[in-house]
Amino acid sequence: MNRFFPAWLRVPILFFAGLGAMEYFIDSGDHPAVIKYPILWVVLLIYLFVLFAFEIMMSSIHSLSWQMMDEAKRAEYLATQNLPLSQQPFYKKIMQWLTKSKSIEAEGEVMLNHDYDGIKELDNTLPPWWVYLFYGTIIFAAIYLVRFDVMGGYTQEDELRDELAVAKKEVEEWKKTAPDQMSEDKVTLLTDAESIAKGKTIYETNCVACHRADGGGQIGPNLTDENWILGGGIKNVFHTITHGGRDGKGMIAWNTTLKPTQIQQVASYVLSLQGSNPKEPKAAEGDIWKEAGAKPDSTATPAPATTETPAPADKPIALK
Repeated sequence: MNRFFPAWLRVPILFFAGLGAMEYFIDSGDHPAVIKYPILWVVLLIYLFVLFAFEIMMSSIHSLSWQMMDEAKRAEYLATQNLPLSQQPFYKKIMQWLTKSKSIEAEGEVMLNHDYDGIKELDNTLPPWWVYLFYGTIIFAAIYLVRFDVMGGYTQEDELRDELAVAKKEVEEWKKTAPDQMSEDKVTLLTDAESIAKGKTIYETNCVACHRADGGGQIGPNLTDENWILGGGIKNVFHTITHGGRDGKGMIAWNTTLKPTQIQQVASYVLSLQGSNPKEPKAAEGDIWKEAGAKPDSTATPAPATTETPAPADKPIALK
């Protein structure tokens, strides 16, 4: 055996097999287990010491056995060591246990009476490895059936839901440090309560001085009617807040103060004020805005022309 699997090959293979098993079974995240848990170096050193100790012990036993042999036993042993692997006694025992095949000399014991033009048929038993594997599949199928279909075990669907939940948390963590991905091309109107609430907070912090808390308009235009100076809809409002209003008398650009996602939230909140009818709103300015594909309102009348007072340079105004 030592001739085919010597100690200098056996020890490294067993050592790295143990190291691989340690990495597989110990959850260490993105780092090797021996880096995250330095105590494992001590475990590996002990494991390596045990391997060397085992080899030394086996070598001592082999030397002692050799000393106890007589000349005939030594000659028989040396003859066995020079045989090829397929002729080694241990190899023959393993193959006999796996196949239970008959030698050519013993084929008469399993030969049937069938004769096909001189071709004889042997009634060999199925190889034990095949039979045990077949029995194993039956046992596995029974356990699987009871575990998952009868007792309602952890299914692939449950695993998928858990992995999606973990992925969602990872995406949320990534968003905290990732560059803002929102842009005018991708912006959409937000309608969920959480986003509208965040937009309202941003509006109350930055916009009420010019548009009033109810959006009725003060220095800036009324945000609750259908008229828009620079166009309505989420994309136009997002663009106006991002880049500012008209040169010299419009709102400042907020792209250096607010993140694109925050601009999307406040733009969505502004659009949610449409039709809220605040008290004493400012007169309508601009043109009536209709989304593409909407039917025009034949009863609508043009808004009266108004003059807009330029705002002081230090105040953000005129969202529209």
